[in-house]
Amino acid sequence: MMHPVIPDYAALESAPVSTVPFAHAVVPQFIRPADLPALNASLPVIRSGGSFPPEALTLSPIMARLVAELQQPRLRGLIATKFGLDLDDAPTMLTMRGRTRAKDGRIHRDSDCKRVTVLLYLNSADNNAWSRHEGCLRLLRNAHDMEDFAAEIPPLNGTLVIFPNGPDTWHGHRQYVGPRYTIQLNYMANDASARNELRRHRLSALTKRLPWVA
Repeated sequence: MMHPVIPDYAALESAPVSTVPFAHAVVPQFIRPADLPALNASLPVIRSGGSFPPEALTLSPIMARLVAELQQPRLRGLIATKFGLDLDDAPTMLTMRGRTRAKDGRIHRDSDCKRVTVLLYLNSADNNAWSRHEGCLRLLRNAHDMEDFAAEIPPLNGTLVIFPNGPDTWHGHRQYVGPRYTIQLNYMANDASARNELRRHRLSALTKRLPWVA
């Protein structure tokens, strides 16, 4: 039986919080190198763009265990402590992406009902796009210039990126079309708008499981 993937929580605990252009933490190899080959070999088949709830995908046992692990109290507590937040009652919303389209990656900030955004990248380094800076997450100083970035994070090798959302948390990436696997976990506000988004998330899961949906 394949052993479960346990992220490197010690690396997260010791990772510094950067404040430019906004508060964030980057944890290289949050997924340990020894675990990456089995995990990458077990990525779900995602042939179209957009975000997919786990319920809409066929997950391998190792991937299903990782998805469950990321929603446990240990990660929540470490993030809350690192950023000085109270996340005890924050609902979680987890989605996966497997392909990036030409329209993806435009400069944006996440919706106000998402209190914290957590991105886990599961791509290998053998894609030449990353060395061309395509599809690499950029944390931006403004809402209009993709080249005015304070940090650029290649989406590979189990790198974790965390940032609390705010009015100036602009981010995006240069255009890239092709496979790009990301697990996105959000700690949500506990209000009507967040509950509505969670309901849409669950409806999306049901809809994407229907056999006539591509």
